[in-house]
Order: sequence, then C-alpha cells, then structure tokens
Amino acid sequence: MESNILIIGGTGIVGKTIARILQDRDPKLSIKVGSRRSNNSMTNIFVDVNDPDSFQNILENKITLIILSVNDPEDHILKFAIENGIDYLDITKPTPDLIKAYTIARSAPVNSRIVFSSGWMGGIVPGLVGSLADRSRKIDDAKLFVFYSTKDLAGKTSAHFMAENVARPFVCYKDNERRSVRHFLNSENYHFSFGIGTRQSYNFDVPDLFILNHIEKIPNVSVKMTYDSKVITWLLGAFQSLRIFDILSLKQRQTIFGGSGNGDQAVFEIIIKQGENVRKMSLQSERGQAELTALSAVLHTEVILKDTLDNKIYFSHQIHRSDDLLSSLRSYPGINVQVLS
Repeated sequence: MESNILIIGGTGIVGKTIARILQDRDPKLSIKVGSRRSNNSMTNIFVDVNDPDSFQNILENKITLIILSVNDPEDHILKFAIENGIDYLDITKPTPDLIKAYTIARSAPVNSRIVFSSGWMGGIVPGLVGSLADRSRKIDDAKLFVFYSTKDLAGKTSAHFMAENVARPFVCYKDNERRSVRHFLNSENYHFSFGIGTRQSYNFDVPDLFILNHIEKIPNVSVKMTYDSKVITWLLGAFQSLRIFDILSLKQRQTIFGGSGNGDQAVFEIIIKQGENVRKMSLQSERGQAELTALSAVLHTEVILKDTLDNKIYFSHQIHRSDDLLSSLRSYPGINVQVLS
C-alpha cells in the first residue's frame, strides 16, 4: 500500500526538518506539507487545525499518515484521524494537552495507529530509559536533566509553552504521589557531560513525567533544566521565587522566552536507579534540539510505515525495541551518546 505522509505545521522549523530527513532517507516517499499558508499543489495543501472544513483536503490527497508538528488545542486533527482510520503521530503536546488527547483517543474505537510522541526531543526519553534498564528488575527512580542553549535554533512552540505555563504549578512524582512544583525552583547542582560542567538545574515540566509514572509505572520521576547562561538560569529562578511571573502579562512572558539563536548543541542526561544499581546516559545533538526532535519523529514514522503495528494507541517508545532506537540514534551524524554504569 502506498504511503502518503502529511506534515501539518510543515513550514515550521521542526516540520521542515522532518521533511528534509525523511526525504534524505527515502527519496521515494510521498510527502506533503499542510499549512494555513499553503495553496493546494502537488506538495502543499491547505490545512488549518482550527478549521475542520479544511480537512477535506486530507481525504482528497489520500493521506495515510499525519505527522502533527503544530499546536492543535482542540484535538481536531486527532479526532479526524480516528474517525477516518488515518495513522497519526503527534510531537507537539505539553503535559496537560497530552493527557487530554490520550483520554479522547481511549474513548473512541481506533482503526489506525495513534502514536503520541510529545515527550522531550520527540518522545525518545522513555525508550532510552528502557535501554538503560535491567529488564529483570523494576526501575525505582528516573531523572532527566536538560541543558538548553539560548543560542539554539528554536521554534515558537516551546517558547509559547513556557510563557503560558511558567506561573502554573505542575506535577512530579515521589513514591507514586503527585507533588505540585513550579518551574525554576528547587535547584540542584548537576554535572553535565560534553564539557558543560556543573550547573544549577531547576524544576521543568515535560510529558515524560506523566509517561514514565503512569505508563511505565516508575514511582519516582523528576526533570530538571538549566540554560547555557548561568545568569539567565539564576534570574529565572529569582523571578519565580519572587512570583514576578505571576504579575507579568502573557505578552511580557513571551518576550522573555521567545528568543532563538542560529544553532547550538542540545544535551540531556538520564539517570535511573534499580535498587543499588545506578546507570546514566548522556546524549548530545550537535545540530540542536530541532534536528533531534525531527529525527525522533522520522524514526517513529519509519516504524509506522513498516505496517507491522496493530491498530491501537501507542506512546512512541512502545513502537520501538529500545536497543533499536538507541542504535538508530547513534548511527545518525551529530548524535553522540555516552552510557555509564
């Protein structure tokens, strides 16, 4: 069966990168870009996530897989994919939106592959946790540490998420109990690999908190983040401590978080504990977070296109064998992985 792939949000930074990597890896793939700015053509079609009438273009182009790389707050595309039996891969949702979308999907009969891939860097962290673990033992604790460079090329989605949510509490997990915390508080000194060194790292919300606790049943899960600038990291912590974010307007918060550079490395590190055994994985993307997020989406897409998955709901790590995912990442130029026991 011929696969026709539609990347909605394909004119954005990550969407363009997904299209480039997919085409480089398989020039024969049929890839279309969906956007509010697109005129219907051989490769571009008009799709507005807020205008379900525009979805007729998806059917007319016989799309078999939708990759969603733009915010769809009302889940119109998800509902359309389920109703029409179209495979669906979503890399965009912050934690509250992911939980809502997952609930919607579970309440409907599913006749396609519905894959949620909205964790950090395209949803690869839970899969890498699995590759670190001794599969004969349960994981007691999982921690994710993120190094974010202000010089990295970034799209609007992550900046808007931080602006909208920085003043709201979110949930981490301690002994399976929900702990309400805020961004940029509860600092912890952490030594990053790849020459970064020791940095103050603060609370940070990513969907992996929910996925690792609720789906993978890890009782203790936390995420901490630091910026490349120690001054910026300290200022954000001070702003949160003084509740300054609470009184700033959304537009003012967007100004704070809305900057983007021309490109830099992205680094994250995973630590898991199984009894007394501690293992650590460090991953560096020399080409930055957009490249790694797009690559992750491509790796998920390639599994979906093999047509070996049953029609049901998945989180993206569930469609891979953990060792295959790690191997695919390691083989990609500019991705460096270190594992320490």
